[in-house]
Amino acid sequence: MGEGLKGKTRTGETAWRGFEDLEAWKLARELMLECHRLADGLPAKERYDLSPQLRRSSKSVMSNIAEGYGRYHYLDSLRFYYIARGSLHETINHLIIANDLDYINEANSGALQSLARKAERTLNGYISYVRRLQTGSSVFGDKFIPTPDAQPEPPKEG
Repeated sequence: MGEGLKGKTRTGETAWRGFEDLEAWKLARELMLECHRLADGLPAKERYDLSPQLRRSSKSVMSNIAEGYGRYHYLDSLRFYYIARGSLHETINHLIIANDLDYINEANSGALQSLARKAERTLNGYISYVRRLQTGSSVFGDKFIPTPDAQPEPPKEG
């Protein structure tokens, strides 16, 4: 969560990690690509209905994971991860609709839903990890979600 050093590479170089290294984001990206392929093959009558909804919801999953990763306080990050999970469920719903309307065969539908559920399990695991880590709570507390211009106050002595 957040930017930072994560160690050294085998050659001793500093290794920076970003949201692109998160398994949840990688799975969301894979799902988004597959959803776009499916949307490209939908009938013309779905051009302004199911196709753009499928594209937007699948993009929203990975975008919200990325945005949450960029937040400092864990509660702020979690808010975006929960939105990502909601978008993931919306994407699964669109896949079910595509299957129900016979736009996708059972095997492809099962494979896409399996990928989506794997992304969901991975995202849930990451959410649990972030909740346990509680980054930012030592500076800002457990209730405060700072805005980008917020400055931490020094600890009160007492």
